Amino acid sequence: MGRLVKFLVYVVCLGAVALIGYAYLGPFFGVDFSAPQTEQRLPVVLDAD
Repeated sequence: MGRLVKFLVYVVCLGAVALIGYAYLGPFFGVDFSAPQTEQRLPVVLDAD
């Protein structure tokens, strides 16, 4: 049981390092993480008496 827990801890740590590395190195390999920049205009109807 201890081996399994130790293995899972190693896998989680390795996954976290891989995710952080992908986030930092992704733009060098052509991955774009920026949100799309589009303007949206929606009409708002105020119900004022």
